[in-house]
Amino acid sequence: MRHMHIGTSQATAPLVVASPTDGIGSFTRRALVAPIACGCAAVAAAVYVAVNDPTASGTHLPACPFYLMTGLWCPGCGLTRATHALLRGDVAAAFGFNLFFPLFLGGFVVGWWAWMRRARDRAPIAWLIKLPLWMPIAAGSALIVFAVLRNTDTFAVLAP
Repeated sequence: MRHMHIGTSQATAPLVVASPTDGIGSFTRRALVAPIACGCAAVAAAVYVAVNDPTASGTHLPACPFYLMTGLWCPGCGLTRATHALLRGDVAAAFGFNLFFPLFLGGFVVGWWAWMRRARDRAPIAWLIKLPLWMPIAAGSALIVFAVLRNTDTFAVLAP
């Protein structure tokens, strides 16, 4: 701790330095940098996807690495095209590209919001921490079944 001398006496008083908090809880503004940067990057990516059609040739959007390596559709295949369709207002086409796009979109938004709350030193989202164990297991199982079915001839309509 630094001290400063007052007048000619040898009495010392502590030098008060501004706190990194703004008076709300004990969070620091530095904790907000990563989630805000991630949110800005997500918005920028959404604008890029809205402007550039992933189904058009010459578009500079990455292909699914799982599909490139295996030739099989993963549960996330079609999400970029679904996002493009949704941002253009074509909800039916978005569902056609990936039936589970609302699950992925909701998971992203809720995850980001929980991260922001944590960075602001707020309590976790109450309903999220109270989810029964079977719900994430059921969601994961549904995605696995979806991935298997969309790669069969019978359910080829599920492929993007």
